[in-house]
Amino acid sequence: MAEVSSLVLSDGVGEEFTGFAGEVRHNGTADYGVLHDPWRQNVSGALCLGEEASLSRPPFVCCWSEADTPLPLRVIRAPARQPAHPLPTAGRPWLATGPAGRPFDFCGQIKRLCANITLRCEALRHVDVSRLLFAVTQARTGRTHGLQARLTPLRFHEGHLTRRRRGVSYQVQRYFVGGQEMLYVMTFCLPRFLDQDFDDKLITLFHELYHISPTFDGDLRRHQGRYAIHSRSKRGYDETMADLARAYLSNGAETECHGFLRLNFAQLQQRHGHVVGVVVPRPKLIPIPARK
Repeated sequence: MAEVSSLVLSDGVGEEFTGFAGEVRHNGTADYGVLHDPWRQNVSGALCLGEEASLSRPPFVCCWSEADTPLPLRVIRAPARQPAHPLPTAGRPWLATGPAGRPFDFCGQIKRLCANITLRCEALRHVDVSRLLFAVTQARTGRTHGLQARLTPLRFHEGHLTRRRRGVSYQVQRYFVGGQEMLYVMTFCLPRFLDQDFDDKLITLFHELYHISPTFDGDLRRHQGRYAIHSRSKRGYDETMADLARAYLSNGAETECHGFLRLNFAQLQQRHGHVVGVVVPRPKLIPIPARK
Protein backbone atom coordinates (compact mmCIF):
# COMPACT_ATOMS: atom_id res chain seq x y z
CA MET A 1 0.00 0.00 0.00
CA ALA A 2 1.51 3.29 -1.07
CA GLU A 3 0.30 6.42 0.60
CA VAL A 4 0.17 10.13 -0.07
CA SER A 5 0.29 12.24 3.02
CA SER A 6 -2.22 15.03 3.18
CA LEU A 7 -3.25 18.16 4.99
CA VAL A 8 -5.96 19.07 7.42
CA LEU A 9 -5.61 22.32 9.31
CA SER A 10 -6.58 22.48 12.94
CA ASP A 11 -6.21 25.00 15.71
CA GLY A 12 -3.56 23.03 17.61
CA VAL A 13 0.14 23.77 17.86
CA GLY A 14 2.53 21.53 15.97
CA GLU A 15 -0.01 19.46 14.09
CA GLU A 16 1.53 17.21 11.46
CA PHE A 17 1.65 18.48 7.90
CA THR A 18 0.23 15.76 5.77
CA GLY A 19 -0.48 17.75 2.43
CA PHE A 20 -3.99 17.25 1.00
CA ALA A 21 -7.12 16.31 2.98
CA GLY A 22 -6.82 13.29 5.20
CA GLU A 23 -4.73 10.19 4.70
CA VAL A 24 -5.12 9.21 1.05
CA ARG A 25 -4.10 5.62 0.53
CA HIS A 26 -3.18 3.50 -2.46
CA ASN A 27 -6.66 1.98 -2.60
CA GLY A 28 -8.12 5.40 -3.39
CA THR A 29 -10.01 5.77 -0.12
CA ALA A 30 -9.60 8.76 2.16
CA ASP A 31 -10.45 9.81 5.68
CA TYR A 32 -11.53 13.43 5.55
CA GLY A 33 -11.76 15.92 8.36
CA VAL A 34 -9.46 14.13 10.81
CA LEU A 35 -5.83 14.79 11.50
CA HIS A 36 -4.44 11.32 12.16
CA ASP A 37 -2.10 10.60 15.02
CA PRO A 38 1.00 9.05 13.39
CA TRP A 39 1.83 7.07 16.49
CA ARG A 40 -1.56 5.29 16.29
CA GLN A 41 -1.89 4.52 12.58
CA ASN A 42 -2.40 0.81 12.02
CA VAL A 43 -0.35 0.75 8.82
CA SER A 44 2.52 3.05 9.67
CA GLY A 45 5.59 2.09 11.63
CA ALA A 46 6.13 5.71 12.67
CA LEU A 47 8.87 7.07 14.88
CA CYS A 48 8.73 6.45 18.59
CA LEU A 49 7.80 9.50 20.64
CA GLY A 50 11.19 9.50 22.30
CA GLU A 51 12.91 9.99 18.94
CA GLU A 52 11.35 13.40 18.39
CA ALA A 53 12.06 16.46 20.50
CA SER A 54 9.14 17.44 22.71
CA LEU A 55 8.52 21.09 21.96
CA SER A 56 5.58 23.31 22.83
CA ARG A 57 6.14 25.05 19.50
CA PRO A 58 8.24 23.18 16.94
CA PRO A 59 10.86 25.21 15.05
CA PHE A 60 9.82 26.81 11.77
CA VAL A 61 13.02 25.52 10.15
CA CYS A 62 14.86 22.21 10.65
CA CYS A 63 18.42 22.03 9.33
CA TRP A 64 20.85 19.17 8.91
CA SER A 65 24.42 19.30 7.64
CA GLU A 66 27.04 16.59 7.23
CA ALA A 67 29.59 18.47 9.34
CA ASP A 68 27.55 19.71 12.30
CA THR A 69 24.15 17.98 12.47
CA PRO A 70 24.08 14.97 10.12
CA LEU A 71 20.81 13.33 9.24
CA PRO A 72 20.06 10.71 11.92
CA LEU A 73 20.49 7.09 10.84
CA ARG A 74 18.63 4.14 12.27
CA VAL A 75 19.40 0.44 12.09
CA ILE A 76 16.30 -1.37 10.82
CA ARG A 77 15.45 -4.48 12.78
CA ALA A 78 13.56 -7.53 11.58
CA PRO A 79 10.15 -7.92 13.27
CA ALA A 80 10.02 -10.55 15.99
CA ARG A 81 7.68 -12.73 13.94
CA GLN A 82 9.12 -12.27 10.49
CA PRO A 83 7.42 -14.71 8.06
CA ALA A 84 9.64 -17.06 6.11
CA HIS A 85 10.56 -15.65 2.70
CA PRO A 86 10.48 -17.93 -0.36
CA LEU A 87 13.80 -16.59 -1.68
CA PRO A 88 17.04 -18.13 -0.36
CA THR A 89 18.80 -16.07 2.29
CA ALA A 90 22.09 -16.06 0.39
CA GLY A 91 20.63 -13.87 -2.37
CA ARG A 92 22.27 -13.24 -5.72
CA PRO A 93 25.99 -12.57 -5.24
CA TRP A 94 26.39 -10.98 -8.70
CA LEU A 95 24.12 -8.06 -7.78
CA ALA A 96 26.17 -5.07 -6.64
CA THR A 97 24.81 -3.52 -3.43
CA GLY A 98 27.95 -1.92 -2.01
CA PRO A 99 30.83 -3.26 0.09
CA ALA A 100 29.93 -6.50 1.88
CA GLY A 101 30.17 -6.30 5.64
CA ARG A 102 29.38 -2.57 5.72
CA PRO A 103 25.87 -1.30 6.58
CA PHE A 104 23.55 -1.04 3.59
CA ASP A 105 22.53 2.61 3.13
CA PHE A 106 18.93 2.20 1.96
CA CYS A 107 18.21 5.92 1.54
CA GLY A 108 21.42 6.51 -0.40
CA GLN A 109 20.62 3.61 -2.74
CA ILE A 110 17.00 4.63 -3.28
CA LYS A 111 18.06 8.21 -4.00
CA ARG A 112 20.54 6.98 -6.60
CA LEU A 113 17.83 4.85 -8.21
CA CYS A 114 15.34 7.74 -8.28
CA ALA A 115 17.95 9.96 -9.94
CA ASN A 116 18.40 7.34 -12.64
CA ILE A 117 14.64 6.96 -13.09
CA THR A 118 14.01 10.69 -13.48
CA LEU A 119 16.86 10.90 -15.97
CA ARG A 120 15.36 8.17 -18.18
CA CYS A 121 11.62 8.68 -17.70
CA GLU A 122 10.16 11.64 -19.59
CA ALA A 123 7.06 11.74 -17.36
CA LEU A 124 9.27 12.28 -14.30
CA ARG A 125 11.91 14.55 -15.83
CA HIS A 126 10.59 17.50 -13.76
CA VAL A 127 11.63 15.86 -10.47
CA ASP A 128 14.80 17.27 -8.88
CA VAL A 129 15.96 14.39 -6.68
CA SER A 130 18.38 16.68 -4.80
CA ARG A 131 15.31 18.32 -3.21
CA LEU A 132 13.72 15.06 -2.07
CA LEU A 133 14.49 13.89 1.44
CA PHE A 134 14.48 10.08 1.58
CA ALA A 135 13.66 8.49 4.93
CA VAL A 136 12.53 5.23 6.52
CA THR A 137 10.13 4.17 9.22
CA GLN A 138 10.32 0.91 11.15
CA ALA A 139 7.53 -1.62 10.53
CA ARG A 140 6.02 -2.74 13.80
CA THR A 141 5.01 -6.19 12.60
CA GLY A 142 6.10 -8.74 10.01
CA ARG A 143 2.91 -8.36 7.99
CA THR A 144 3.50 -7.96 4.27
CA HIS A 145 0.36 -5.86 3.82
CA GLY A 146 0.08 -2.27 4.98
CA LEU A 147 1.99 0.91 4.36
CA GLN A 148 4.86 0.47 1.87
CA ALA A 149 5.82 4.09 1.21
CA ARG A 150 4.42 7.60 1.48
CA LEU A 151 5.15 10.98 -0.04
CA THR A 152 4.78 14.09 2.13
CA PRO A 153 4.72 17.47 0.34
CA LEU A 154 6.32 20.41 2.12
CA ARG A 155 4.10 23.08 0.59
CA PHE A 156 0.38 23.83 0.43
CA HIS A 157 -1.72 23.92 -2.73
CA GLU A 158 0.13 25.49 -5.70
CA GLY A 159 3.35 25.66 -3.72
CA HIS A 160 2.30 28.17 -1.07
CA LEU A 161 4.32 28.14 2.15
CA THR A 162 1.50 29.49 4.34
CA ARG A 163 -2.25 29.12 4.49
CA ARG A 164 -4.88 30.97 6.50
CA ARG A 165 -7.79 29.24 8.22
CA ARG A 166 -10.28 30.60 10.75
CA GLY A 167 -8.29 33.77 11.12
CA VAL A 168 -5.00 31.96 11.84
CA SER A 169 -2.07 31.69 9.42
CA TYR A 170 -0.17 28.40 9.35
CA GLN A 171 3.23 27.51 7.96
CA VAL A 172 4.59 24.07 7.26
CA GLN A 173 8.01 23.35 8.73
CA ARG A 174 10.84 23.90 6.29
CA TYR A 175 13.55 21.23 5.97
CA PHE A 176 17.09 22.07 4.84
CA VAL A 177 19.84 19.52 4.20
CA GLY A 178 23.31 20.90 3.55
CA GLY A 179 21.87 24.34 2.82
CA GLN A 180 19.43 22.96 0.20
CA GLU A 181 15.71 23.25 0.97
CA MET A 182 13.74 20.04 0.59
CA LEU A 183 10.31 20.12 -1.08
CA TYR A 184 9.18 16.54 -0.40
CA VAL A 185 9.84 13.74 2.10
CA MET A 186 9.61 10.21 0.68
CA THR A 187 9.40 7.60 3.43
CA PHE A 188 9.63 3.80 3.10
CA CYS A 189 8.34 1.32 5.66
CA LEU A 190 11.08 -1.26 6.30
CA PRO A 191 11.50 -4.18 6.25
CA ARG A 192 8.02 -4.44 4.67
CA PHE A 193 8.87 -2.56 1.48
CA LEU A 194 12.00 -4.64 0.86
CA ASP A 195 10.09 -7.90 1.34
CA GLN A 196 7.78 -7.28 -1.63
CA ASP A 197 8.67 -8.77 -5.00
CA PHE A 198 10.77 -6.75 -7.45
CA ASP A 199 7.86 -5.61 -9.62
CA ASP A 200 5.84 -4.33 -6.68
CA LYS A 201 8.80 -2.43 -5.25
CA LEU A 202 9.59 -0.70 -8.53
CA ILE A 203 5.94 0.16 -9.24
CA THR A 204 5.55 1.57 -5.72
CA LEU A 205 8.56 3.80 -6.35
CA PHE A 206 7.07 5.11 -9.59
CA HIS A 207 3.76 5.56 -7.80
CA GLU A 208 5.33 7.90 -5.23
CA LEU A 209 7.41 9.83 -7.77
CA TYR A 210 4.38 10.39 -10.00
CA HIS A 211 2.52 12.07 -7.13
CA ILE A 212 4.99 14.97 -7.31
CA SER A 213 3.51 18.04 -8.96
CA PRO A 214 4.60 18.60 -12.59
CA THR A 215 5.61 22.14 -11.54
CA PHE A 216 7.79 20.69 -8.75
CA ASP A 217 6.61 23.36 -6.31
CA GLY A 218 6.31 21.23 -3.17
CA ASP A 219 2.66 20.36 -3.84
CA LEU A 220 1.12 17.13 -5.12
CA ARG A 221 0.03 16.29 -8.65
CA ARG A 222 -3.71 16.93 -8.74
CA HIS A 223 -6.15 15.37 -11.19
CA GLN A 224 -9.49 16.77 -12.23
CA GLY A 225 -12.59 15.81 -10.30
CA ARG A 226 -13.26 14.26 -6.93
CA TYR A 227 -10.38 11.78 -7.01
CA ALA A 228 -7.69 14.41 -7.21
CA ILE A 229 -4.73 12.28 -6.10
CA HIS A 230 -5.13 8.87 -7.76
CA SER A 231 -7.53 9.96 -10.52
CA ARG A 232 -10.95 8.33 -11.00
CA SER A 233 -9.64 4.82 -11.65
CA LYS A 234 -7.21 3.21 -9.22
CA ARG A 235 -6.71 0.31 -11.63
CA GLY A 236 -5.94 2.71 -14.46
CA TYR A 237 -3.48 4.61 -12.27
CA ASP A 238 -1.71 1.40 -11.24
CA GLU A 239 -1.51 0.24 -14.85
CA THR A 240 0.04 3.56 -15.84
CA MET A 241 2.69 3.14 -13.15
CA ALA A 242 3.41 -0.42 -14.32
CA ASP A 243 3.80 0.83 -17.89
CA LEU A 244 6.27 3.50 -16.76
CA ALA A 245 8.26 0.92 -14.79
CA ARG A 246 8.42 -1.47 -17.76
CA ALA A 247 9.50 1.34 -20.08
CA TYR A 248 12.26 2.30 -17.65
CA LEU A 249 13.63 -1.24 -17.50
CA SER A 250 13.51 -1.66 -21.28
CA ASN A 251 15.27 1.67 -21.82
CA GLY A 252 18.69 0.48 -20.70
CA ALA A 253 18.30 0.98 -16.95
CA GLU A 254 21.53 0.11 -15.15
CA THR A 255 21.34 -2.99 -12.96
CA GLU A 256 23.77 -1.26 -10.59
CA CYS A 257 20.98 1.19 -9.73
CA HIS A 258 17.99 -1.12 -9.29
CA GLY A 259 19.63 -4.47 -8.54
CA PHE A 260 19.25 -4.12 -4.77
CA LEU A 261 15.45 -4.25 -5.21
CA ARG A 262 15.84 -7.89 -6.27
CA LEU A 263 17.00 -8.77 -2.76
CA ASN A 264 14.81 -8.91 0.32
CA PHE A 265 15.57 -7.51 3.75
CA ALA A 266 17.11 -10.73 5.13
CA GLN A 267 19.42 -11.05 2.12
CA LEU A 268 20.65 -7.46 2.42
CA GLN A 269 21.06 -7.87 6.17
CA GLN A 270 23.09 -11.06 5.76
CA ARG A 271 25.31 -9.45 3.13
CA HIS A 272 25.88 -6.14 4.93
CA GLY A 273 25.31 -6.90 8.59
CA HIS A 274 22.83 -4.04 8.97
CA VAL A 275 20.33 -2.11 6.88
CA VAL A 276 20.27 1.56 7.88
CA GLY A 277 18.15 4.53 6.84
CA VAL A 278 17.49 8.18 7.64
CA VAL A 279 14.84 8.85 10.28
CA VAL A 280 13.33 12.33 10.55
CA PRO A 281 10.13 13.55 12.24
CA ARG A 282 7.15 14.17 10.02
CA PRO A 283 6.81 17.90 9.30
CA LYS A 284 4.48 19.96 11.46
CA LEU A 285 1.95 22.71 10.82
CA ILE A 286 2.83 25.72 12.95
CA PRO A 287 0.56 28.69 13.68
CA ILE A 288 2.25 31.97 12.81
CA PRO A 289 2.05 34.49 15.66
CA ALA A 290 -0.08 37.50 14.77
CA ARG A 291 1.75 40.78 14.44
CA LYS A 292 0.98 43.27 17.17
